[in-house]
Amino acid sequence: MAGKYEVYKDKSGGFRFRLKASNGEVIASSESYKTKASAMGGVESVKKNAASPVVDLTEATAEKG
Repeated sequence: MAGKYEVYKDKSGGFRFRLKASNGEVIASSESYKTKASAMGGVESVKKNAASPVVDLTEATAEKG
C-alpha cells in the first residue's frame, strides 16, 4: 500500500492532517486548521510543493558560527 494523508479532528475541535508512510509511520503532520476545507487545502499544498528542491541550511549556519 502507498502512503496516505489522513484528515482528522484534534482535541480542540480543529482539523489536522498527517502523512503516513506505507508502513503506517507518521512522517509529517500539520498545524490545526479552523475548517476541514482549509486542512484539505493544506494537503493539496503539500502535494503540490513536495517535489520542491531541498535547501541545506546547515552549511550556511556553519559558516556564520
